[in-house]
Amino acid sequence: MALEQEGFKIINNITWQKTNPPPNLACRCFTHSTETILWAKKDNKRSKHLFNYGKMKEINGGKQMKDVWTGSLTKPSEKTEGKHPTQKPEYLLERIIQASTEEGYIILDPFCGSGTTGVEALRNGCKFIGIDNEEEYLKIAKRRIEKEDGKKKL
Repeated sequence: MALEQEGFKIINNITWQKTNPPPNLACRCFTHSTETILWAKKDNKRSKHLFNYGKMKEINGGKQMKDVWTGSLTKPSEKTEGKHPTQKPEYLLERIIQASTEEGYIILDPFCGSGTTGVEALRNGCKFIGIDNEEEYLKIAKRRIEKEDGKKKL
């Protein structure tokens, strides 16, 4: 896998099961209703691995959280700054950030798209580095993050 070739270790492979996936209009296969979330860390001695087990158990009704997460697609109210075809819902990124970071951490999203990770990073007291190869989506991300951060310039 490319991440492993670049020196990353896969910690968890999480499946997001969408409760309201788009329909399969071709009707030639099963409706695609899941996405894979890879949780990885740099595989070296300086890179620590944090898992907020207690927090995840707390938000899961006192039960150990599993690696299949169920939830809906992004709400229209989260797409006010422009549309991205694969924008992730805020609740999903909030859970990822709360599971694996503490306040002050730096979060890297190398495929930041419309900036949902950046918005949730700010809400959870973290710093954010976002990369994308589509200028249109970077503009959406910048607007969303500036709006969340009180209109500060990036």
